[in-house]
Amino acid sequence: MGLGTSDDAGVYQITEELALIQTVDFFTPIVDDPFDFGCIAAANALSDVYAMGGVPKTAMNLVAYPLQKLGKDVLRAVLAGGIEKLKEAETVLLGGHSIEDEEFKYGLSVSGFVHPQKIYTNRGLHPGDCLILTKPLGTGIINTAVKGGLASSGTVVTVTELMTELNKTASEILGSFPVTACTDITGFGLLGHLAEMVVGTDICVTIESGVVPVLPEALEFAAMGFVPAGTHRNRSFRQKMVRLASNVSPVMRDVLFDPQTSGGLLIGCAEKKAFELKNRLIAAGVKNTAIIGKVYDNEREIINII
Repeated sequence: MGLGTSDDAGVYQITEELALIQTVDFFTPIVDDPFDFGCIAAANALSDVYAMGGVPKTAMNLVAYPLQKLGKDVLRAVLAGGIEKLKEAETVLLGGHSIEDEEFKYGLSVSGFVHPQKIYTNRGLHPGDCLILTKPLGTGIINTAVKGGLASSGTVVTVTELMTELNKTASEILGSFPVTACTDITGFGLLGHLAEMVVGTDICVTIESGVVPVLPEALEFAAMGFVPAGTHRNRSFRQKMVRLASNVSPVMRDVLFDPQTSGGLLIGCAEKKAFELKNRLIAAGVKNTAIIGKVYDNEREIINII
């Protein structure tokens, strides 16, 4: 598994029963608290392994840091946050690499294992499959409002907890169900990542906008115009594939294209087991899980939003 299908991570087969998953991700701070930033960056990097159906095993830090400007304490807190999430994921930190840079960036490269016959890819959806989403949308919009000083302290806590939540439990549960495809929702937004699952296939999907889990504050801030630039880029890139019903508001459209950080998993599952999977995820604590749409074969490469 490599660059060809735009999957979440690369996979290299070692034996008939073992394959190596490799991924890397880093970005600039999106929250003020350095420990929380470390947690979010680590959860985001680990997510790609979970999205492939794998178990993360080792990680390496990636740091670009303005030491003279920020001092050592901020960096210590960020790294401590990253280690906290790696411990939760039962993943070993082996080391890493750092450079001095004017702009602070942090993330990790992560390696994991998966059985070659049990890999989840972003291709493979079948007509009749249900689409399941495990986290609410709107973190990009809310983070934009946070930068503008409009988000309440409670909203900041809520969105931070969401971004630091691992996709570990969800990924583990999927192994007991007929999952046909999986990806995690990050910078391309729900519709951008869904487009990667549909493009080049003979299928189309329909998303019920009214049942998509969304952070309520995201709708409020989007209506006020606090929409990140990435949302507009995502929409511009994939707009030819997306067909919106007349009752879908521009605000909801922006939420569906909103770039997420450490978002949830988007899962394709056979309809006969989809509701059982949803209920199992909710019972295990993945409480925002929802069935948001279905796969059809009456059109090619189209995402219908109703």
